[in-house]
Formats: sequence, C-alpha cells, structure tokens
Amino acid sequence: MARHPLWNDEYWLLLLQLYQKKPMGVKPLYSRGMVDLSLELHIPPEFLHEQMFKLRMVTPHIKRLWDKYANNPRRLSHDIQTLRKMNGCGNAQAFYEGVDINESFEKDWEPLACEPSLTLVKLTIILDLYFQLTPITMVPETPEIIDLGKLIKTSPKVIAEAMRVFQYCDPYLNREDVLITPLLDACSEIWHRYGNGNPDSLYKLANELKIYFK
Repeated sequence: MARHPLWNDEYWLLLLQLYQKKPMGVKPLYSRGMVDLSLELHIPPEFLHEQMFKLRMVTPHIKRLWDKYANNPRRLSHDIQTLRKMNGCGNAQAFYEGVDINESFEKDWEPLACEPSLTLVKLTIILDLYFQLTPITMVPETPEIIDLGKLIKTSPKVIAEAMRVFQYCDPYLNREDVLITPLLDACSEIWHRYGNGNPDSLYKLANELKIYFK
C-alpha cells in the first residue's frame, strides 16, 4: 500500500501504544482502538493496520522505537501527549484546515442525520443479516434482530425498518410500491455497494466490523 499523504512518522508512537495494549500484538482491522485512531488521524484503518504489522519487522527505525519505549510506557504516554498538542490531533478541524481530506471512510462511521442510532457501517452489518433471514422474519421480535440490536446498540424496530427498506432495494423481490422513508438514501447506498455482490464477502466484512462493537 502506498504511503498515505497524511501519514507522519511520529504516528508510529500512536500505533506502538495501541499495539502494546493487552492483548499485545496487531489489533483487528476494525477494532475500536484502530478505528478511533484512524478517525482521529483522518487515515483509513486499512493503512494503519498495515503499518502496525511493520512494528514486528526488524528495521533500524522500528528497533529504535522498541528500545526507547518498550519498557517505558510512561515515557511513551508523555511523548504521545506532547505529539497531540503539537500536531493538532486534539483539534483536527484547525489542524486540517485547508487540507484536502477524503472523508469517505469517516462518513461510514458517522451517525445518520435521519436516524442517529444508525451509521453506514451498522447498515452494512444489518444488510448481512438481511441475507440470512426471510422477509416474514424481518420483524423486531426475531431473536437474531434482537441480538444484533444489543450488539450495535440500535433498537430492533429500527433494524427491522432498515430491512424493510432493503426489501424495497432488492430486485429479486420486485417491489413496485412507493416507499417513503428517511432511510431510503442510506440503505440504497449500502445496497449498491454490497447488495449485488458476493454474500460471502459481505459476511466476512460484517464479522470484521462487528469487532468494533464488542
């Protein structure tokens, strides 16, 4: 993967601190720590995840990092605090003013204006469950919907409503009725991304995304 334009070598400290959190090692791609750091830095988690793997490589730069911080977490925390103050991590709007930032991945994690309990990421997970149910079971009382609601902190009623919209998007159901719902645009976007693709790929992605909520 090519170097990201917003990557700074000082960010190795942030990755090292995350790497050292128990259980020590490379964190899952969509773990909460990885996603939160990517949103803070405006750098996709895929890039940070690949960078984190490099912490296991034996290079002069990585070796110096480990020699300096491996047994000194207080110094690492202090230097990270200084880094955040210097480069504006705590004030992203000011720091990135005038910088062209591709926020496509960030928008996936932002609450929907029409339904704050949902995000595009949550809709992706809901779509995966949609393909595992039949239309008659896409109701708030279905155990799988209740369990998913607990995981992603969204009411079963809202999940069932999203599935109703996915039914409208599903060409195999051939729904011709007019649907008026504020969720239509967001659900349509997720359907266009994944609805006509490989369900196994969606299943794998959904399971990876669920890690963020655990």
